[in-house]
Amino acid sequence: MIKTHTLGFPRIGENRELKFALESHWRGETTEEELRATAHELRLKHWQAQIDSGLDFITVGDFAFYDQMADHIQLLGCEPARFEFKAEQSKLQRYFTMVRGKSTENHSCAHVHETWALEMTKWFDTNYHYMVPEFTSSTVFKAHTASLVEQIEQAKTLNHPIKVSLIGPLTFLYQGKSKQTGFEQFDLLEKLLPVYGQILAELKAHGIEWVQLDEPVLGLDLPGNYLAAFERSYLQLKSSSIKILLATYFSTTQGHTSPVCKLPVDGLHIDCVRAEEDLPLVLDWLPNYKVLSLGLIDGRNIWKTDLEAALNKISKTFDAGKGEVWLAPSCSLLHVPYRFNNDTTVNPQVLPWLAGAIEKLEELELLKQAAKTQLQGKTLTGALATLWNEHQTTVKQRTQSPLLNNAEVKARLAALAPTADQRGSEFAIRQQVQRERFKLPAFPTTTIGSFPQTKNIRNLRARFKKNEIDETTYWQHISQEIRQAIEFQERIGLDVLVHGEAERNDMVEYFGEQLEGFTFSANGWVQSYGSRCVKPPILFGDVSRPKAMTVDVARFAQSLSEKPVKGMLTGPVTILQWSFVRNDQARATTALQIALAIRDEVAELEAAGIGMIQIDEPAYREGLPLRKARWDEYLNWASKAFRISASPVRNDTQIHTHMCYSEFNDILPAIAAMDADVITIETSRSDMELLRGFGEFHYPNEIGPGVYDIHSPRVPGQDEIVRLIRKAAQVIPPENLWVNPDCGLKTRGWEETEAALAVMVKATQVLRDELQAENRSEKTAA
Repeated sequence: MIKTHTLGFPRIGENRELKFALESHWRGETTEEELRATAHELRLKHWQAQIDSGLDFITVGDFAFYDQMADHIQLLGCEPARFEFKAEQSKLQRYFTMVRGKSTENHSCAHVHETWALEMTKWFDTNYHYMVPEFTSSTVFKAHTASLVEQIEQAKTLNHPIKVSLIGPLTFLYQGKSKQTGFEQFDLLEKLLPVYGQILAELKAHGIEWVQLDEPVLGLDLPGNYLAAFERSYLQLKSSSIKILLATYFSTTQGHTSPVCKLPVDGLHIDCVRAEEDLPLVLDWLPNYKVLSLGLIDGRNIWKTDLEAALNKISKTFDAGKGEVWLAPSCSLLHVPYRFNNDTTVNPQVLPWLAGAIEKLEELELLKQAAKTQLQGKTLTGALATLWNEHQTTVKQRTQSPLLNNAEVKARLAALAPTADQRGSEFAIRQQVQRERFKLPAFPTTTIGSFPQTKNIRNLRARFKKNEIDETTYWQHISQEIRQAIEFQERIGLDVLVHGEAERNDMVEYFGEQLEGFTFSANGWVQSYGSRCVKPPILFGDVSRPKAMTVDVARFAQSLSEKPVKGMLTGPVTILQWSFVRNDQARATTALQIALAIRDEVAELEAAGIGMIQIDEPAYREGLPLRKARWDEYLNWASKAFRISASPVRNDTQIHTHMCYSEFNDILPAIAAMDADVITIETSRSDMELLRGFGEFHYPNEIGPGVYDIHSPRVPGQDEIVRLIRKAAQVIPPENLWVNPDCGLKTRGWEETEAALAVMVKATQVLRDELQAENRSEKTAA
């Protein structure tokens, strides 16, 4: 009557084995066979961990070399035709071309063929990035199950029940993008469903009893055509005779919970952490013969679960007459670290409160045993009772800990003036005085902030943390890195410079290390995209800034050039979103606490003579609730938090912000309300499509659309960048247009960085020359 499973498991490995294997392969140091061998070992280890934790199923299909949506593009045989793949190319070679892009020189005609990567954006409201499928009316689908079947056969060697995890057909279509004007990818559904049916039939033939089909789009305000398509789609898939567990997560299904419960599937998974309000409705409407999977363990955060509260939900399901109940995390555990219980870096008072993937699976087993005992009318005894009591004592201790609260922080926030989030003058006035101060040319060029984190820099930082070198020696080396970065930018002719951020490990972690209320793990890595892993800070208490964090570095960098050097900060919403955040306090309150800390830093940067200050908010849209009814509340406090951080400066101090890898067009009023003087955004992978909304909205402030993709190793051509700038100038007034890469350059190598930025500067000069010629013609005509 009670079983346990997980919707997905972290795939990068406990020690980031997949990351290092991928990067070694991309450098040409290891073969495809060696990379596949690493993947084979990781899958076995992760399945065994699930078995050892007591799960009733191991999950197959959640592993990916780069991204699960990219895997489905190949599984469904819909690789975009623009890649012009050849039959002799290996599947993995094609896969990496899709996700990373490629430059191929044609020696016969001395032409370089540029293949840009698939667009990448956030997976719902997480910090995980997925590869966006591309669709046209000529898209065809064909089942390619060899890789998935290989993983199933591998899993069978462990002699444990298997559940296969796939992305559902409607989510796959909805999360993709039409690349043909006037064509709606929804029209491909009738082509897609038979291929899904074929895949399910093949899984059945290989002995699979259950398949999990993830349809998180059910937590969105779905268009009517998608909602109406669910019943007929799943009725068609049911003909495969395999058992289907339909999985929703991240958001409530309210508004269509009843029809979801009536879909022709064998089970339904719901998120009881993010959408606790769905449970009573599901208990009313889900037929008792269907499996109900309860997502009781938070798959998005790292705090230990209140098992008593979770057990109460289980009890309600059986009181409602449910026959078979499965227990699970709320969503895939992809979003949390592998484990915490052996960490040596986390504040020892905080460590007992934490749960990574392994500890969450242990919580599931403990919960299952307690539920079974309760169903028998008994109480826990012996070792199980001891484990349960120790766990619940820890959960209670956290809620009562003095570490959580800082009276001064709370008092400052309560006393905040109503005008604390307002600049001295409106943008038009600020723009005029800023132009008089900086005297920048047309189409000012800059970068987003970070430069390549070389092996030398990483080793230097590691040696400093291990106390192998003293602080003076460390900063001597960092200062030299900054000097070289400034000299390089001066040499190629950038207009607004950055110091390169050689001293920073991560744009959030760096600030969290200097703020009160945070602690850090030694190995708490999670995947952001591909081989890119981040180690989110753990935000456990009230936030404050004991001292300046960036002022000395910014002052030094500015002393090296007559050109403006931007002070670089991470904004309050991004620090909030990219941390594991305390769940005992409203997120809005925590964001405003962070905003006050950043505000103090902004004020000190200005006092130190820094005229441009960039407050990055790439996670601004990521925090947006998935249902529009909840948007205004979030956008009001998120926008206010940014303005509080940015507003203590004079009119002639220019505030920049940066956003990337999200769809912004539906929240443009809120972005405008942030009132940054300059915003830079990622647009190159969408061929400037994302910029169109800013033009139609008549975005009032200055804007720098990214003109080349920093996640691809390819160096863009000059004509390509010229075309993109021209395209941008068609929707944004040229006098408000900046030129910059899509994002920071931390993950790139210096050779490609130097080449790409040099091309960008030359391309910008072409546009400046054209603009000057136009101005001369106008004067002559006048």
